[in-house]
Amino acid sequence: MKEGFEKCLEYPVEVRTHTALHVVKGAIVRVLGDQALWTASVYVNGYHGRITVTCNEKPSKEAIKLIEEKANEAVRRDLRIEVVKMPRSLAEEKYGNIIYDLFPVPEHVKELSIVIIYDDNGYWNINACNKEHLPSTKCIGRIRIKKVRFRAKKKLLEVSFYIEP
Repeated sequence: MKEGFEKCLEYPVEVRTHTALHVVKGAIVRVLGDQALWTASVYVNGYHGRITVTCNEKPSKEAIKLIEEKANEAVRRDLRIEVVKMPRSLAEEKYGNIIYDLFPVPEHVKELSIVIIYDDNGYWNINACNKEHLPSTKCIGRIRIKKVRFRAKKKLLEVSFYIEP
């Protein structure tokens, strides 16, 4: 077990897995580009997570392997995570629509929690999200992509993964 990881195990596993969703999304966008920018759905159950993003074509096995490598690189680099609460209008002005997914935030919500995973060159991932998150990526543990399914008619890519300490 990595040194200092014992403290990370104090976080509920669902918090670790949910935070991993953001890391995997950042890796997906880095490998597949803007075609995979929009999240259609997410799912977390224990150590298992699944993220579905828009995608125009089925990625190669090499691209999937690279997504896993980049996600684990972000974990190893111990990227800082910050959750900033701010008025919706300010968040939209500052970050634009990149903070949103395909599932809308109801109009009556006037304050957003913006989750920011910082990278050396800006953001690894930034997203409006009302869940609990880790303070850094090191607490996630190793990310393993389990299954990938491309739904050509809907142009959606499902990436199922699990985390391990």
